[in-house]
Amino acid sequence: MTLTPLVQGAVLILLSEWMLVASGIIIRHLSDTLPTEVLVFLRNSLGLVWLLPWIIRRGRRELPTRRIHLHLVRALVGITAMSCMYYSWVNLPLAQAALLKQTAPFFMPLIAFLWLGERINAAVRWAIVIGFFGVMLVLQPTTGSLNPAVLIALVGAALGATAKVSIRAMRTTESPQRIVFYFAFFGSVLAAVPAWLVWVMPQGVDWLWLLALAAASTLAQLFLSRAYGLVGAGTLGPFTYASIPFAALAGWWLWDEALGMATLAGMGLIIAGGLLVLKGKG
Repeated sequence: MTLTPLVQGAVLILLSEWMLVASGIIIRHLSDTLPTEVLVFLRNSLGLVWLLPWIIRRGRRELPTRRIHLHLVRALVGITAMSCMYYSWVNLPLAQAALLKQTAPFFMPLIAFLWLGERINAAVRWAIVIGFFGVMLVLQPTTGSLNPAVLIALVGAALGATAKVSIRAMRTTESPQRIVFYFAFFGSVLAAVPAWLVWVMPQGVDWLWLLALAAASTLAQLFLSRAYGLVGAGTLGPFTYASIPFAALAGWWLWDEALGMATLAGMGLIIAGGLLVLKGKG
């Protein structure tokens, strides 16, 4: 039986989101012994190890690029976003960290407007308002106990959106594999100095967990890039929210995490706003 591009794309998105949550679980597990800076560096450098078969087989033909500056900008922004995201995985309930990562669709129209001159229609404007109202419920600023990890996660989402817009600027000439390779390469270089300043040598079984982290993160990127090569982002976008129930279930099962009513209400508004963004762009 031949699957339609929509079904293939949806399956790839779900796999990508599960790999993302798996990465968060591994990061949470390793955070007791390894600093975030070391995790970011090793995730990218070990990601290159997983790409070695492709580099050896096709690298000479497919790695040359005339847009090296965009790859460097994407890596700089992406590594900063990754550091914020890793911090949020460690310091927030798993579902909340996954949710705040999904606020990127609210930042993307604004960044695309400023960078690429793309217009923002009325539906997307309303979606942004709804989404950020949901963010305020998650932040709960009136309680006097604002969690700085939430703000760091939002900064990571905004930077992640900037990185995605940079991919949009490169998509006419750059393959998914080339984009993933240069991100891992430049990411390793950029993350090396912060990692060196707080370096802790992984021990024993930690290396296996780190290889699993690199594999899960690399697969998440490749699955995502492949899915959007089959079907448009507006069609597949709703499936990206699967990471939220995945993360909620994992957080409850592994760490007995529970979420308050205000956070759950905020989640609903953020998901509704995200879906409206996708519909408005469709």
